[in-house]
Amino acid sequence: MLTTLAIANYRSIRQMVLPLGQLNVVTGANGSGKSNLYKSLRLLSDTARGGIVATLAREGGLESTLWAGPETISRRMKSGEVPIQGGPRREPVHLRLGFCDDSVGYSIDIGLPPPLNPPAYSPFALDPQIKCESIFAAPLYRPNRVLVERRNAIVRLRDDSREWRVLTSSLHSFDSMLAEVGDAKGAPEITRVRDTVRSWRFYDHFRVDADAPARQPVVATRTPVLAADGRDLVAALETIREIGDSAALDAAIDDAFTGATVRSRPVDSGLKLEFSQPGLLRTLSAAELSDGTLRYLLWVAALMTPRPPPLMVLNEPETSLHPDLLPALGRLIAHAAKNAQVWVVSHARRLVATLEEDAGCHSIELDKSFGESVIRSQGALDAPQWKWPDR
Repeated sequence: MLTTLAIANYRSIRQMVLPLGQLNVVTGANGSGKSNLYKSLRLLSDTARGGIVATLAREGGLESTLWAGPETISRRMKSGEVPIQGGPRREPVHLRLGFCDDSVGYSIDIGLPPPLNPPAYSPFALDPQIKCESIFAAPLYRPNRVLVERRNAIVRLRDDSREWRVLTSSLHSFDSMLAEVGDAKGAPEITRVRDTVRSWRFYDHFRVDADAPARQPVVATRTPVLAADGRDLVAALETIREIGDSAALDAAIDDAFTGATVRSRPVDSGLKLEFSQPGLLRTLSAAELSDGTLRYLLWVAALMTPRPPPLMVLNEPETSLHPDLLPALGRLIAHAAKNAQVWVVSHARRLVATLEEDAGCHSIELDKSFGESVIRSQGALDAPQWKWPDR
């Protein structure tokens, strides 16, 4: 389970260190930074898939994603005694992301490339570069706790005798060591962190329009993990029935639609969803379901997976759902949090209130202060300890 998440200089987040629990709910007004917090987690997950620099490029490049305010916001700036203004930089320009779980921590530092010397044209002159990565023994980075360290192109591992061993000295500036270095025997620390991060599961906005993949029949194949776009909905539901908790599946559907049942019917070489409800003389296909009903079934398939990940991240799961369905969705999410760490971004008060009824719920309310996203009511001594490695 992740215990700490740290972000620096990403969009509206200048400096933020969050404590995490088993069930985490991020709330706040529009523009408070909820989406930026969600995107920072996705960006972290891209390190293990070799796509973090490409993701930054799609977001407009490093300069577009960096914190746009001053390096520090002084007390006099906040009081209005002096205007908000920049000053001489004390630190390099960089975006930093990191996390800790119960045993290890990881951090990455991404910055701008140095000027070419002698000056020369390159189409990638503004491509961000990974300057530093570190895997260290939890709970806090210290030089003597470092297990694996990447400095520019060089990756070193500290062996059992506490001596450094170079794993590679030719890592490209756009590649993370998580994606490109290590094997189970030679660098188990990298393998462990990489596999953990790759197993994080993200669900954003499911498609429920008339042409949505979830409305179509699917090939009949066991599907323990629902696809991100929900295209294999009926197969995922049937897999839950076969190798998951069939009774809990039925209860979750009945909780939202009293007396309703969902089954599958073979069609050609595939499966077709059939939805039964009291008062109807025939079953309804996925193509006939309302957007809200279909979306709720997609959340059932995602959250009741028989193969839960270590971390499941849900972005605004209340979209397209009637307010009366939100308590049932909240109970469904709380049930999923018994088997996986869950992170929910939401501004639906009814959903948040249901989740907060769970004793293990950890609420994070964001606010904006002078353009900076902050955690409401978090004092200077309330944040977990965190230290970034020096470049």
